[in-house]
Amino acid sequence: MSQDKTLHGLVAAVKDPLTEQPLGEQGSLVTVVRQADATVVTLDLPYPQGLADAALRERISAALAAQPGPPLVLHGSHTVKAVAVPGKQPIEGVANLFAIASGKGGVGKSTVTVNTAVALQQAGARVGILDCDLYGPSVPAMFGVDEQMVADRNKRLIPIDVYGIKLVSMGFLMERHQALSWRGPMLHKMLSQFLYGVNWGELDYLLLDLPPGTGDVQLSLTQLAPLVGAALVTTPQKVALRDVVRGLEMFRSVGVPTLGLVENMSDYVCPCCGERTAVFGRDGGKRLAERYQIPFLGAVPISKRLPSALGTGEPLMLRARSGEADAHLSALADTFDAISRRLIGQLIQAQPRLAVGGPGAMEV
Repeated sequence: MSQDKTLHGLVAAVKDPLTEQPLGEQGSLVTVVRQADATVVTLDLPYPQGLADAALRERISAALAAQPGPPLVLHGSHTVKAVAVPGKQPIEGVANLFAIASGKGGVGKSTVTVNTAVALQQAGARVGILDCDLYGPSVPAMFGVDEQMVADRNKRLIPIDVYGIKLVSMGFLMERHQALSWRGPMLHKMLSQFLYGVNWGELDYLLLDLPPGTGDVQLSLTQLAPLVGAALVTTPQKVALRDVVRGLEMFRSVGVPTLGLVENMSDYVCPCCGERTAVFGRDGGKRLAERYQIPFLGAVPISKRLPSALGTGEPLMLRARSGEADAHLSALADTFDAISRRLIGQLIQAQPRLAVGGPGAMEV
């Protein structure tokens, strides 16, 4: 079947839901072929198309409405492209490395990291998490894992694979109640080992769950790691907002793009009646994002479901997509889905020069 040039032009002008760039201009559109029983559109997207399936179908269907014909059939693959960061050694097998950070502790940064990672994995991405809080690692408990990492024949650490997500944490190398008392040089050496001495396999995205603040670990990582960007997590309180600004300025000072801001604990939603109460104030994160001209990635409400899910070692995103979720839990999962879409959209837009990375494929 030959390509339909008229239809190809219509689809090429459709804007990608994540990047808002025309599909033709960003090189995602492969072919548009009209067959007897279907109009077949083939795409190769720069992200797992599970992040935007519904929106893509809606936009392409709307574009083709002016040319009535057989039903739309969308075939897709994705190629997450590896980003080369000048002056930084790439991590073997890792296409994109970005950080999730906060200015202070207790704002739910690790909760955001874990559920965003699961959302990306559920969309079809190959994902890993590096727990960079060496003194207080929390990722093992959040996934309900109590194992020890081992090394391969090349003396590289093998990540713990849980729910299809590769995890590396100091918690997998020390006893549960063991205290770590290391100074700066030892921290730097361990972080280097976690970045370059791990057999990560092939990952589309590696998320760094940073400890709170702007100390030795954060500075070591900005010196070592080929970070393509950082997302910041805050709560609406003034003290948290002041501290997150320090994190924003730190990343700006070292040339790491800010991908956006997530406001956690935005308000409390009653699971019975749906009434919303602004316990810590409302829209503080959104106003700060507007002030500093950074993307606002989304607001996560307070919910008793989040800590209860973490207590069982089953991230909320897994429970919400298990088929037994109620409307409240599904709404929380939709929030993390939206945050993951906006985050990856910003990552792509922040890095216009990309080198081809490992492909993935999924038919939709």
